[in-house]
Amino acid sequence: IGERVLLKCSFKSSSPITESLIVDWTYRPLTGGHMETIFHYQSVPYPTTVGKFKDRISWVGNVAKGDASIAIQSPVMSDNGTFICSVKNPPDV
Repeated sequence: IGERVLLKCSFKSSSPITESLIVDWTYRPLTGGHMETIFHYQSVPYPTTVGKFKDRISWVGNVAKGDASIAIQSPVMSDNGTFICSVKNPPDV
């Protein structure tokens, strides 16, 4: 609570890393409900501009090293839920 939390995500790809690589982070509250995209990366990071994570997510990954991690500032108990990291590196998914 209150401290920056790191959500780690690592990946391996059989294809070379290019600008086509896409990282998507999605979130579903512990109480259920719909999945929402909270972070998108394609060459540059695109944190969400709406919802509960607006202005609180930062990119800490390095795709050249197989790292797609993000950090969340000032987490609160209501942020608890399922976070999913999805990496696509065409043609490898």
